[in-house]
Amino acid sequence: MDSPGTKASQRDPSSKQVLMTSGRSSVIDSIRGCTLAGVRIDKEELRRKISIPEYIRVSMKEAIEAKDVKTPNVKVQFDAAHADGVEPVVPPEAPLVVFVNSKSGGRHGPELKARLETLMGEEQVYDLSQVKPHEFVQYGLACLEKFVELGDDCAKEIREKLRVVVAGGDGTVGWVLGCLGELHKQDREPVPPTGIIPLGTGNDLSRSFGWGGSFPFNWKSAIKRTLDKIADGPICRLDSWNLVLSMPAGEELETPYSLKSCEEISLDQGLEIDGDRPEKVSCYQGIFYNYFSIGMDAQVAYGFHHLRNEKPYLAQGPLSNKLIYSGYSCKQGWFFTPCTSAPSLRGLKNILRIHIKKVNCSEWEQIPVPASVRSVVALNLPSYGSGRNPWGNLKPEYLEKKGFVEAHADDGLLEVFGLKQGWHASMVMVELISAKHIAQASTIRFELRGGEWNEAYMQMDGEPWKQPIDKEFSTFVEIKRVPFQSVMVRGD
Repeated sequence: MDSPGTKASQRDPSSKQVLMTSGRSSVIDSIRGCTLAGVRIDKEELRRKISIPEYIRVSMKEAIEAKDVKTPNVKVQFDAAHADGVEPVVPPEAPLVVFVNSKSGGRHGPELKARLETLMGEEQVYDLSQVKPHEFVQYGLACLEKFVELGDDCAKEIREKLRVVVAGGDGTVGWVLGCLGELHKQDREPVPPTGIIPLGTGNDLSRSFGWGGSFPFNWKSAIKRTLDKIADGPICRLDSWNLVLSMPAGEELETPYSLKSCEEISLDQGLEIDGDRPEKVSCYQGIFYNYFSIGMDAQVAYGFHHLRNEKPYLAQGPLSNKLIYSGYSCKQGWFFTPCTSAPSLRGLKNILRIHIKKVNCSEWEQIPVPASVRSVVALNLPSYGSGRNPWGNLKPEYLEKKGFVEAHADDGLLEVFGLKQGWHASMVMVELISAKHIAQASTIRFELRGGEWNEAYMQMDGEPWKQPIDKEFSTFVEIKRVPFQSVMVRGD
């Protein structure tokens, strides 16, 4: 595997430019969507370009619904298409399948799904409330591969050219990317590149790869332009990160869907653990693509998510979501922390230790936690909190002085930074200043042990949870890069 330094030196300059552009304003993105660019795409020409032949797309859908590649209905479709006298089908130039999170984007999800079905074969559009991405990989894509094994040249070309579109927020995109990543482990390459239609609130993954930060106002015409760009756009790479959480057994943890309970996993043996370990531990494992954080920002996100689940009528779109989020930032103590003595609002230095491995180094190093920091973030993309770049575009002299390298989404490194009280975070978010630079790391271990604290808040890619902390035994979060990278389609 190439070292991060080697990859950085070989990176395509155009890729660098795209990944450093995070998209500053959802309003600007929406205004751009109001242009007439989408109108210039002929509907029938687009349909011919991206639609999979009916016998293949219907067979894939049948296999998914039956959860069986060998279902009789699939054989019927294949035999009919290859019967004597039937002319071979010409494969499409750029076949696409779309995953739609109909719960994202306020009221736009169902309307978008219907619109997409008119632009391509209906069976190529999957509603994630009905078809999960792992089911598509396990049965739908396997059905296509079965046709290839049977000598279907059209299926072979579709499998090689297939691209995936995800219409949803960052969590939805990460979910699909994680399932597609299983193809690496199963030696079922190529992995289809992924393009994005942003339906979430922050849409940082979408921004980082040039697909914009919000759903365009004139989406019915703009969507044709987006599909055409995904069909033809150049591809680039994205690092993903494996997170393992090990905690004393006993207290049940309510985790987001991206973090699953698992068998006990050993932490990196190169770093010894101080103190005693509990007799039994509970372990959880997950993948993130953008960021992991501990502290106040996760606490605010946790409150916001619970309010949205309890009162969904309050969160009808990105603008209302952001207003509610801002209100929670004040309520949870970001801005008035110096005036309170509540332990839950003090610096993370009281409960947190950080160890890292630097670039091209196998040795662990402890990094001090600044006393003023109330939130620590490990960031992969140049976009956080709806398009901000808290790490900043650092000057070469500063990078050399600190021992850092220029940040990219495919460099094998996470940027670790801190946010102080709300006033500091606000200045960072409007990009008047950079966040508190802590480290750049290829592997990270966070260790938490409670004193006066009995809980902390964590989140990964916008999915927060409340983490219990034991006073006697430590809780560990260890982060390492996944050996393979996701394949993304660039939008600009």
